[in-house]
Amino acid sequence: MLIGLLTAIAASICYGTGSVLQAVGSRKSARREAAAAGRLTDRGGPSLSSTAKAATTWEFVVGTILDFIGFGLGALAARLLPLFLSQTVISANLVVTAVLSVRLLGIRLTRAEWTSIGVVCSALVLLASAAGPEGSGHTPVATHWWLLAISVLLMVGGTAVVRLLGGRAAILAGLLSGLGFGALGVGVRILNGIDPFDLGALLTDPALCAILVAGIGGMYLHTVALQIGSVNGATAALVVGETVLPGMIGVWWLGDASRPGFAWLAVLGFALAVAGAVAVAWFGAPEGHGAEDTGVPDEHGSVPEDRRDPVRVP
Repeated sequence: MLIGLLTAIAASICYGTGSVLQAVGSRKSARREAAAAGRLTDRGGPSLSSTAKAATTWEFVVGTILDFIGFGLGALAARLLPLFLSQTVISANLVVTAVLSVRLLGIRLTRAEWTSIGVVCSALVLLASAAGPEGSGHTPVATHWWLLAISVLLMVGGTAVVRLLGGRAAILAGLLSGLGFGALGVGVRILNGIDPFDLGALLTDPALCAILVAGIGGMYLHTVALQIGSVNGATAALVVGETVLPGMIGVWWLGDASRPGFAWLAVLGFALAVAGAVAVAWFGAPEGHGAEDTGVPDEHGSVPEDRRDPVRVP
């Protein structure tokens, strides 16, 4: 349990740091394209060109490397802990994202945002205290095919809807990316050929394809969310997507459980974690801010005063 918790915390730090660095690279690319073209798209969303160019900035590259490290650590945590605990601890990258965004994106957090972050941290303590042993993760092959089908539907269909909505789709893109990462966590948990190791079973398991589809699609949608919305709001929506459904699936189908007599504490901690993430999304998305004026550092690393998020006191 301790090794699993430390692994999940390390994954959270990698993901949180990577998100902010990706936000810096994504928004810098979006701002440059907007300056050149006068707009992002007819509907205010990111173009495929700006999304591709974002991946070439050094900030985005470093952030992506951290994401891959976080993925490996998160996959290990998903095998060592109940999904409702591992996914929620990993989602605490929201705290890392929020704190680093103060320095790197020039964002000023309000009292409501700090309070919401405190709620998330407290909820994680409750969850860790209540968590019991993880389930076996053994499921019929049909379940693996269902996971692949749902992953394709979410990532392909979700991408189409996000493109249609354009600049209004930041929270939706963040939520869909979270669902993708949640499907990835479930896939890692049920993946055949891991213990004992069997390369043939691993490569022919539909869950492996689901992991690839959900991971790649989730990363793309997260990049889009960072380009067109609040970094804290997008990450908070991601948190909801990657914790709620995987946690429920872990309990209902994979045999995850809390310690005897502590089910109420696990439910309370889970509910508070989700509520805190939603609160950060609610308070962290300033009205009227697009990709061009959301605190993007210029080439010298500074954030002009007229693009800093204003201090909003609830």
